[in-house]
Amino acid sequence: MFLRAEGAFWLRTEGAISDILIRFILRCELEKRGQKYHRERLGEALREEIETILEGELADPRIGLVNVSSVDLAPDGKSARVLVQVQGDDEEAERSLQGLVAATGFVRREITERLHLRRAPELIFQLDRSQQFEARIDELLKRTRKKPSAGDHSSQAKHKS
Repeated sequence: MFLRAEGAFWLRTEGAISDILIRFILRCELEKRGQKYHRERLGEALREEIETILEGELADPRIGLVNVSSVDLAPDGKSARVLVQVQGDDEEAERSLQGLVAATGFVRREITERLHLRRAPELIFQLDRSQQFEARIDELLKRTRKKPSAGDHSSQAKHKS
């Protein structure tokens, strides 16, 4: 009896799957793990190169002080979400984001040349507001720590009298 698995046929022997199939399955799992690490390494290389390009090679006056916080590469490697932090207010952040979107083609071409890629992923620039969210959560936590609860006032008044 023959089994078909991912484009190849294996002979099923005495109720057990042959060792060739087992080795093939293990190899596929290792390749998936390797692809994940490759994607992470490529994402980090993209982050470094994009940050270098944004720091010194773009002359667009709309782009202010921009830091690339992370690059999330899609599983297929055809697109990447670039999270950027912009120093300044929301209006300046929007202007910088417009400048980055306008410079996407230039950045992709530079990445292709520098990292020797056949095809650079499509870059999607987004504002990274994680630090603002973190500051807001810290502020709310500090407020809750400062406010004594209603039950504390009544118990303190009983102890004083």
